[in-house]
Parts: sequence; structure tokens; C-alpha cells
Amino acid sequence: MRIGPDDALLVIDPQNDFCEGGSLAVQGGAGIMPAINRLAERFERVIVTQDWHTPDQISFASNHPGATPFTEIEVAYGRQMLWPDHCIQGTPGADFHPDAAPAVRRALAVIRKGCNPAVDSYSGFFENDRRTPTGLSGLLRELGVARVFLCGLAYDYCVRFTAEDAVREGFEAAVIRDASRAIAPQTEAAAQSRFAALGVVEVEAAELLNAF
Repeated sequence: MRIGPDDALLVIDPQNDFCEGGSLAVQGGAGIMPAINRLAERFERVIVTQDWHTPDQISFASNHPGATPFTEIEVAYGRQMLWPDHCIQGTPGADFHPDAAPAVRRALAVIRKGCNPAVDSYSGFFENDRRTPTGLSGLLRELGVARVFLCGLAYDYCVRFTAEDAVREGFEAAVIRDASRAIAPQTEAAAQSRFAALGVVEVEAAELLNAF
């Protein structure tokens, strides 16, 4: 598979809190940053997403007395997983991981998501209410993008839902498997099943880099 003139790289949430030592660390998260940087060098269009929560975010278990992280509750827009506090606006945990700095410098835009305390956001396209857009779709169309390649954290949540929404918004989507990491095996398997059903292609970074 070759990178074409209508392609864009979406780097999903390469932030400190999702890497080792962070409050919602994904195993091996920091280890994918060198591959992401190499990929970013090959794309003319790079866009980065950033979780950007307020302390009273509805998805934080700490805001629900008696609740524990990694359990689900019912909210106005449906089922919502509860998480440890993470990526709070202006905190070091919300900052981009230093090893991702080259990719972030190449970004044409940073799409912040999850800013509304009443609605969580996994996808780079829509908040979890499935109605509120982030502006990413319009930006990609303005740039003439037809296909997006996705990488980052986490494969089974924010990468997954961004890829799904990319297809729904009319873009082709490919997930760079070895430049992403998952939170848990069961949700990783669910993501793979959804990708297969929606026609989201999975590729390896070397396939793209060697074909350049």
C-alpha cells in the first residue's frame, strides 16, 4: 500500500497520561512514538487529536460517588465507561508525549476532544453523543483528503471510534496496527471485528515506509 496525494495521517492522542507513568497508561504506549514520527515524515497532511478534559468530566469515576474505574454507567447519551482522571486541561498528563514531538510539529491542526464535561469523546470526529462534531470532517474535506491512516492510543477506543466515524463520513480508513496500542485484549478483538465489518484496512508501518 502506497501513501497517495489524497491521504492524511491521523495521530490519535499521543499524550503523557496514555503512556507509561500516566494515569491511564496503555502498555507500550511510549514505544510507538518513533514509528509515528517516521510515518509523519512521509505524509503531507498530518493531524493530531488531543483529549482535553475538565476536572468534572462525566466519564471520570471520581465524579460518581462509589463508582470505580473501568465500570459502565448509564448517561443521557447511552452507556459510558468510567475512567481514572486523565488528560485534564493544562496538566502535564494532557501534554503530548515528548517522544511524539516531531510528529506534532508536522501537524496542520490539533483537534481537541472531550472538552464538554457532560459528554466524553473517543472519536476524533464526534463526541460520544454521536451528534456533536469536532470539525475534523470539514477540515479533511477542505484539504482534499479521501483516505485517512490512523495510529496512536488507544487502538481499541479512540483509534477504533475515529476509524469507524471516518468510514461513516465517507473517507477510506486504514489503521496502522504496529503504530497503535490497545488497552485490553477483549476490546482489541472487538475493534478488529468492527474494522473487518466496516472495511477498515489494517496495515503495518513498514508496509507504508518501504513503499514510499
